[in-house]
Amino acid sequence: MRLKDKVAILTGAASGMGAATAKMFAAEGATVIVTDLAVDDGAAVADDIAAAGGEARFLKLDVASETDWARVVSETVSAYGRIDILINNAGISGSHPDQLNTTTWDEQMNIYAKGVFLGMQAVIPVMQQAGRGSIVNISSISAFVGQAYVHMGYNAAKGAVRVATKSAAVQFAADGIRVNSVHPGIMPPMRNAMMSADPEGRRTRIAAVPARRAGRVEEVAYANLFLASDEASYITGIELPVDGGYLAV
Repeated sequence: MRLKDKVAILTGAASGMGAATAKMFAAEGATVIVTDLAVDDGAAVADDIAAAGGEARFLKLDVASETDWARVVSETVSAYGRIDILINNAGISGSHPDQLNTTTWDEQMNIYAKGVFLGMQAVIPVMQQAGRGSIVNISSISAFVGQAYVHMGYNAAKGAVRVATKSAAVQFAADGIRVNSVHPGIMPPMRNAMMSADPEGRRTRIAAVPARRAGRVEEVAYANLFLASDEASYITGIELPVDGGYLAV
């Protein structure tokens, strides 16, 4: 098992890429802390893992809340004594019909830029004490290119995740902590998606992908698994696209 005896915190793990990653990590031997604001769905993911013979528990978490992060980390360390892996995956759709909406800008920055920072801020001291750890921050192809169908706050926030990852990688490499980012391309629409879920718009965007299809959540989960595992022990500060070749064009 590639994550045997590891303890992993995953944010936004009640559905989509987060749920797929949580289940994959548990199948590979990790104890998984499933976190989300969607209590029922998050608890169901933890229950599914337990039913399959894995180890998981659900904790409610608002990633933009420093208090919530402190509680989740404290409860995890109290229960398991360590945190080996953090997957900063929580997010909301970046599409919005009002491209100049201030509320949307603030939401994107709070969940992505601030949420990812708070997650790292909370777990890094625990990892420093252990002398090891792996953090994977989920960014996006939107961190590299401008897009007409998403709010500029989404591009900016995902770009912040990309560069903050590099900063943390450099600052904490000597502590044995690796920090990498994964950049999904076109994936199944999120539950709160707006413009990005439009079928005609999706067809047009998928046509621009060299692989000529949308990605599957499991394909992102596999990237997360590799970077979280000891197989990636000399890899830190990288940007790993999972995008069917979109950024290669």
